[in-house]
Amino acid sequence: MNKTNLSQLKIFLNEKYQQYNNKKFIIDDPVSIPHKYKYKEDIEIAGFLTSSISWGGRKSIIQNANKLMSLMGNSPFDFIMNANINNLNLINSFVHRTFNSTDCKFFILSLKNIYTKYAGLEEIFSFTKQNEKWNARTSISHFANIFFEIPHPEHTVKHIANPNKGSAAKKINMFLRWMVRKDLNGVDLGIWENIPIPELICPLDVHSATTSRKLGLLQRKTNDWKAAVELTENLKKLDSDDPVKYDFALFGLGVFEKF
Repeated sequence: MNKTNLSQLKIFLNEKYQQYNNKKFIIDDPVSIPHKYKYKEDIEIAGFLTSSISWGGRKSIIQNANKLMSLMGNSPFDFIMNANINNLNLINSFVHRTFNSTDCKFFILSLKNIYTKYAGLEEIFSFTKQNEKWNARTSISHFANIFFEIPHPEHTVKHIANPNKGSAAKKINMFLRWMVRKDLNGVDLGIWENIPIPELICPLDVHSATTSRKLGLLQRKTNDWKAAVELTENLKKLDSDDPVKYDFALFGLGVFEKF
């Protein structure tokens, strides 16, 4: 892509970013769930659980995420830290597509382990190898390993992506965008301090991938980790400080405008 085309694309995507990255976006998006909470632990747990069931229609995702929060007494951190056989039975009615109550109960127990043993989600996702800068692939793979360090149902493993196995990790990258990105327009929550915004990876789903290929931002045919990295590297040519902000533009073009 030459400089003229790149300049025109930047103008176009910046316009679309401004169009969709505003508080009107929140109400009909899963990010509305963590926005309901005030305290850090509640925000990040609500965000993590919501992002974990974020596939399918947005209306269904929001409905089921609200149901889950209600089953947890709308106090997700308190519920997790006090999780036991009795109150976990409150989750028996929960299901979202292939994510069932057994999966959900394990997620709660694993989160309890994370907050008890590792001081929480931010601490794990902020992990870096010695003498290396933060890297999304290393961070997410590290998280996946810890998440399943306690006994777990084998079928639950599919609900946590691992880039080392090739996954684009769309849901976790979206969760990281929510937690890390300092959003002047107030959509992303930006409550984490230890992860560099420029190193986030753009969430890649069928909509953003299709739009990205049409715009010449993505050549790779498979929607995998390598494709997510390729897209992000090209978005850095448009804004090296905040490349994942264009997720709003790509999503809006794909979902709302059928670009």
